Amino acid sequence: MTKSFTLRGALLGSCLALAATSVSAKELRGWNIHVEDYPVSIAMEAFADEVSERTNGELTAKTFHNGVLGSQPDAIEQLRLGVLDFGEFSLGPFGTSVPEANVVSLPFIFASIPDMYKLMDGDVGEAISEGMRARGVEPLGWYDAGARSFYNSVRPINTPADVEGLKIRVMNNDLFVQMVASMDGNATPMAFAEVYQSIQTGVVDGAENNPPSYESTNHFEVAKYYSLTEHLIIPECLCMSKKTYDSLTPEQQTIVKEAGRSSANLQRELWQKREAASMETVKAGGTEVNTVADKGPFQAAMAPVYDKFLADNPDLTDLVNMIRNAE
Repeated sequence: MTKSFTLRGALLGSCLALAATSVSAKELRGWNIHVEDYPVSIAMEAFADEVSERTNGELTAKTFHNGVLGSQPDAIEQLRLGVLDFGEFSLGPFGTSVPEANVVSLPFIFASIPDMYKLMDGDVGEAISEGMRARGVEPLGWYDAGARSFYNSVRPINTPADVEGLKIRVMNNDLFVQMVASMDGNATPMAFAEVYQSIQTGVVDGAENNPPSYESTNHFEVAKYYSLTEHLIIPECLCMSKKTYDSLTPEQQTIVKEAGRSSANLQRELWQKREAASMETVKAGGTEVNTVADKGPFQAAMAPVYDKFLADNPDLTDLVNMIRNAE
């Protein structure tokens, strides 16, 4: 009789322990637009592995690559609502809802990629994070998306006058439309997936993007002139829904923050290698690559863009100056 009760008690204890584990375990769902072997994707998988390992499986994270969970704007909204737990996003699309994030979409705001790292890992990144938190998003790490430059099928771009009359695809953000218009070009917002065919058929003359995007989409096949204006250096964010973040224990919050920073360091290293490889590929494919020796005229042409932005967002003047005056 005693043995029967002992066995029954052991079985009950095991069941209760199993139930407690299943209740406490939480799987986080993540969004990513890139293919699985992209630097962003590899870094997100490293983030997931570190979170699972350091929480002893209390938290697991599954990333859905290739944008299978929807478009970037839809995913950002799902993140804010807590439908998605985490994701990796360009700060460009965030600009429509988070004015602080729009600051990094100002042309030539960062002097260089290393300058961007330093500022985003410091006070500038924290100021942007505060704006994002107020709108339901908790940043975990800042990823590198390189510098965006113009490419087209018509001619090399060495001065702002070379942009005049060109039809250039841009991301859906008024700042990018103003940027092209300030050089008398014709900005055309459109979905990224439509760019190849649009250049091929002459709907647009070109677009602007970083080397891995230019190469991996085969845009270099239809737009043979790649001019390194490096006019936009827009960091990307590994972010968590604030609803999800607030539901975690303090210890778990610390772990996801540290894992986010670790993944950002990995992504930056992988990005630089991928960028160099992409440049070799497009050059081998016949692309005419030109470095813009003097960016001063381009920067001067952006004065109306800055004037309008600061007139519309006077409270962001200090943040803009913090970046522009950084040493």
